[in-house]
Amino acid sequence: MRYINLLVLFICFTSCDEDYKRPVIISEVSVQSIFTDSTLSVRAIDCNDEYLFYGSADHFGKRALRKELKIDITDFKVRNGKNHFKYIHKGDSLPLHFRAIEEVDGDLFAISIGNPARLYKLSRKGNGADLVYEERHEKVFYDAIKFWNDKEGIAIGDPTDDCMSIIITRDSGNTWTKLSCDMLPKSIEGEAAFAASDTNIAVVGDETWVATGGVVSRILYSSDKGKSWEVYKTPIVQGKSTTGMYSLDFYDSKNGFAIGGDYTDADGNIGSKIKTFDGGKTWQRVADGKAPGYRSCVQYIPNSNAKELVAVGFKGIDYSNNAGESWTHLSDEGFYTLRFLNDSVAYAGGNGRLSKLIFK
Repeated sequence: MRYINLLVLFICFTSCDEDYKRPVIISEVSVQSIFTDSTLSVRAIDCNDEYLFYGSADHFGKRALRKELKIDITDFKVRNGKNHFKYIHKGDSLPLHFRAIEEVDGDLFAISIGNPARLYKLSRKGNGADLVYEERHEKVFYDAIKFWNDKEGIAIGDPTDDCMSIIITRDSGNTWTKLSCDMLPKSIEGEAAFAASDTNIAVVGDETWVATGGVVSRILYSSDKGKSWEVYKTPIVQGKSTTGMYSLDFYDSKNGFAIGGDYTDADGNIGSKIKTFDGGKTWQRVADGKAPGYRSCVQYIPNSNAKELVAVGFKGIDYSNNAGESWTHLSDEGFYTLRFLNDSVAYAGGNGRLSKLIFK
């Protein structure tokens, strides 16, 4: 009987979390610490059932989410070893800051902000990080990365010329090509993007939406994986270098949501939230003049029929169950970014920590 009881306890500890069924309407969130480190500043995160991937102020990393999964830090393979991997890399003797990452079929891509911009591919089957793209320019600053599939991906950054910086791969991330401004909409003076949460890009099938911000905050749209582009205006607050869209998500090809505001006026809630029903061609303000104000990341909850959203920022965690028309403040705990594992569990990164969020 003792062994049966132990077996039941083991099964519960390893599977009860995954079997948890959340209520129809969320009313609270449980924040569970995964990893704390005063040097962490996590604005990019990705996850699957086994691992959590993140980018931070001086490194990018991978952490096993279950004790039985281990990481060999010499070759990034699953072996018996430590359960946390940190890859520290420097550019011109200075630590690189990684605010954009993406895990694709076991490989991890991470691009640094600032000059030089360096994009690394850390292969699951490799022996280290390969530098697959480098760009040097006094204005270079990459903000987000996303893949359409295991072969094709996109990263976006601030203008170095008279258009947004966009690089694309068609060979599993081994090589990247920067698009000419002849192929892109012209940027407007003061238009850039924010590397606040690695969510400036949304992808559904072959379609792509890119959120710009600053003095001008618009949507760049491609229907064909970055081969052609259009641009749409938005009614989000803009006009200053600190205003505009900070985060964007699409539930499907029609329903999308963007959030931002002005991080220097975090409680300001006029024009901080917008949504679209027609694939980004037109947008409307929602919950205007109502909380939340500035938030750095918004994500649709999976399997919610484009109704449920969670937004995070350094002022806390908020939830909507009616496509952003009204919001419930769930917690004052601050984070920069989050990604959902399923409809009740997400992982979040912030200042000094990585956490698991369970919505109840």
